Amino acid sequence: MIINTLQEYRDGLRQFDEWLAQDIDANPHLQGPARALAEAIEDYEVREEGAPPFKKPTSLPAMIELKRQQRQLKQKELALLLDVPAGRLSQVLSGKRRVTMDLAKKLYERLDISPEFILKMA
Repeated sequence: MIINTLQEYRDGLRQFDEWLAQDIDANPHLQGPARALAEAIEDYEVREEGAPPFKKPTSLPAMIELKRQQRQLKQKELALLLDVPAGRLSQVLSGKRRVTMDLAKKLYERLDISPEFILKMA
């Protein structure tokens, strides 16, 4: 399988997400096609250098939001994970409140956001 266009790439990502939702590990008949699609997606990304339709976050709130989306968490679930009130998290995400040292530590430990990024963007 070869992906040649951005539209094929996007369709491939969409298909792979659908298969993930069906639990690839529990469906042996999906494992082969999923592996082939993942390899084709990776090959396209390597060939196109920067083909993914997303940009690296340039702010701490954007990075937190990206991590939330990657983990498929609602904002309230993220607040529970970080052990902060939902309102405070909302203020951090909107840029109305700065990150405390305690929250910065939790972002590092629980969301795998690098300390360098946190310090640079806080």
